[in-house]
Amino acid sequence: DHEKYDKAEECYRRVLAADPTDEQARLFHKDAQASRNMYYSPEDESAFSQFSQVLEIPVTDFELSVRSRNCLKKMNIKTLGDLTRVSEPQLLTSKNFGETSLTEIKEMLTSKGLHIGQSLEEGAQNEMRFRPQQALSEQEQAVLSKPVSELNLSVRARKCTNRLGINTLGDLVNRTADELLESKNFGMTSLSEVREKLQTYGLSLRGD
Repeated sequence: DHEKYDKAEECYRRVLAADPTDEQARLFHKDAQASRNMYYSPEDESAFSQFSQVLEIPVTDFELSVRSRNCLKKMNIKTLGDLTRVSEPQLLTSKNFGETSLTEIKEMLTSKGLHIGQSLEEGAQNEMRFRPQQALSEQEQAVLSKPVSELNLSVRARKCTNRLGINTLGDLVNRTADELLESKNFGMTSLSEVREKLQTYGLSLRGD
């Protein structure tokens, strides 16, 4: 059709008018209709490509304080994109990460036209922080969808998971032991408790 979709659609319409049973013409007719509705914008694609490149910039490219740099490293935050996928409360749960570090991070992101939690606000959860898991059975999906409250964690462990935005077992198993230990008031006792509770469901933390 050489991108002459209007003429192609009209041609296939005439063929179908003459022979409504022509399945090949019917398929081509649908393709021509779909092609007419397609929209391609080189400008949009270029903008998206540039935005993606910004998200991949390592945080080590910026002159951050030692405290901020160490906190981000412990939280496994490596790129600007990682920072757009966490919230301010989640950052503040990290030991030694206070308002000064938060302000520093905000200024760094602002310099690139970004802000903390931006991907979450834009509904970009599909841009997952971790590699997608293999296809799960319905039973496995049901287990991972269970709320963390079903683990009956101690008050301290429960408060820490709340601060980290961990709502389901799936959220929890996507965390490493180091990430949990980085949270304020979450120590080895809480870690052992979480591991034991997860084992009752046949689960474990990422990296265990």
